[in-house]
Amino acid sequence: MTPTVLTPILDWLDIAGIALFALSGAVLAARLRQTFVTMGFFALVTGVGGGTVRDLLIGAPVFWITDAWVAAVCLGTALIAWFTPVQWWEGKGFAYADGAGLAAYAVLGSAKAVAYGIPPMPAALMGVITGCVGGIIRDVVAGRPSIIMSPELYVTPAALASSLTVGGVLAARMAGLPDGLAWSIAFACGFALRSAAIRWEWGLPSYGEGREEA
Repeated sequence: MTPTVLTPILDWLDIAGIALFALSGAVLAARLRQTFVTMGFFALVTGVGGGTVRDLLIGAPVFWITDAWVAAVCLGTALIAWFTPVQWWEGKGFAYADGAGLAAYAVLGSAKAVAYGIPPMPAALMGVITGCVGGIIRDVVAGRPSIIMSPELYVTPAALASSLTVGGVLAARMAGLPDGLAWSIAFACGFALRSAAIRWEWGLPSYGEGREEA
């Protein structure tokens, strides 16, 4: 199969998502008082983890192996984290930035899967994997509970952005509209839901919550 070339818009989404996720990994290593080597490792694993799993599953060339800029971006964000106070990256402002990266990566992952001919449902799941797996790997390596183990809305915004990307692209093509319109709407909705979850601490009910004890 000849790989489908994605548009510059998705390329920029890719770089933005990589940078934001890599920064979250580097900042976590900084909070743990790790060396720069560890910080760079955390940045790389967090930045490319989800996209690597996606590419392996859809049969695409692993994106950061063929693009020298990706590793450079990850190491560059590690340098930024190394030379800045960790307090700069604390609070809800950084959480919103991470939410933007999550939405961007979810859109990119599902759009790339669609471009490679993956059916709609698996393509949407590729967006979730792209957005979430890097952070899961980061948390496992750091030995801390992952955000997906809490009721807070995190995977859900990624799933919303991914589903809207897949459905929107199919609808846009039927209507003769550009794919970019679907990508923009999907990103905005995913980011809005994640932002609302951060602002008002929205979460999903846990299993058994609200049930009376027998």
